[in-house]
Amino acid sequence: MPAANTLGGRFSLWIGKSQALRHRPHVELADDVKISPEARIHPRVGKIKLGKACTVAPGAVIQGNVEIGDFCSVQMNTMLIGYGTRENPAGKIQIGNHVRIAPNVQMIGGNHVIDRTDLPIGKQGLVQKPIVIEDDVWIAGRVVITCGVRIGTGSVIAAGAVVTKDVPAWSIVGGVPAKILRKRKPDEERTDEHE
Repeated sequence: MPAANTLGGRFSLWIGKSQALRHRPHVELADDVKISPEARIHPRVGKIKLGKACTVAPGAVIQGNVEIGDFCSVQMNTMLIGYGTRENPAGKIQIGNHVRIAPNVQMIGGNHVIDRTDLPIGKQGLVQKPIVIEDDVWIAGRVVITCGVRIGTGSVIAAGAVVTKDVPAWSIVGGVPAKILRKRKPDEERTDEHE
């Protein structure tokens, strides 16, 4: 990310934010959002919202229906693609606060229908389901999160995992497909304040 402590850095971040705001009123950014000019942000027929103190790194792609909370980072070459329309955001990606998303992560709120063999896959349409990432989650590099998945508060997704099922709060998951490796908090330590 360009640093905001130099004139060139501030100018670069201004360009990144300006490019995203070309799509007003369907892109909503907090005043202190930092977007690399090499990021690509486009709402298509949806709406994008980024909360305060978020950063979007070079090469990141955010498209369609995506809402990101406060104090989040989206690192290089990550793809967040939400489906649906503004009126019906069936495949929306909803990200909470304090979420860290490492490079090369993919979240796509839709999946091809493959039921028929007499039609090409590209003509069978899409199943659209939301992806929900709750607060204080770390998603490590090269993770894939499929549509319809919810990741609970305080969870960690290990590098290279493919997440196809919901992840309970305070879990560490990894593998293909992802499985629970361990819990960050024993059940008796959990409180309702984060769940």
